Amino acid sequence: MVQGSCCCGAVQFQLTVQPPMMGTCHCSRCRKVGTSAIVLVRPGDVQWIKGKNQVTTYTPEPPFKFIRCFCKICGTSLGEILAEDERIAIAASALDGDIGVSNQFHEFVADKADWYEICDDAPQYDGAPT
Repeated sequence: MVQGSCCCGAVQFQLTVQPPMMGTCHCSRCRKVGTSAIVLVRPGDVQWIKGKNQVTTYTPEPPFKFIRCFCKICGTSLGEILAEDERIAIAASALDGDIGVSNQFHEFVADKADWYEICDDAPQYDGAPT
């Protein structure tokens, strides 16, 4: 199991399966909330240890649809950990230790910040992968 937590430790969870996929989103929204590197899992793969009640959400205005989750206390970005979609994106930075998977794609590369250099050979997509 892969352990996860926020910076202050108020939020702790584990993934009951190894994340099957990791990617990097380069859109301005993911960059702003510190969730560019993500792992994709099913909501049922997240097991709460403590602090689910310490997670707050930001719901964007349409046409954007993905809620963003944060620790209420320290502000650590948790990705979409409370979403109920088929697959949810969890901030890789919230995972503790080796997650057993490396970056497999870059999405929204057309929106990438000029200062960021992609340094791997993972496939790149101008928008969302198909």
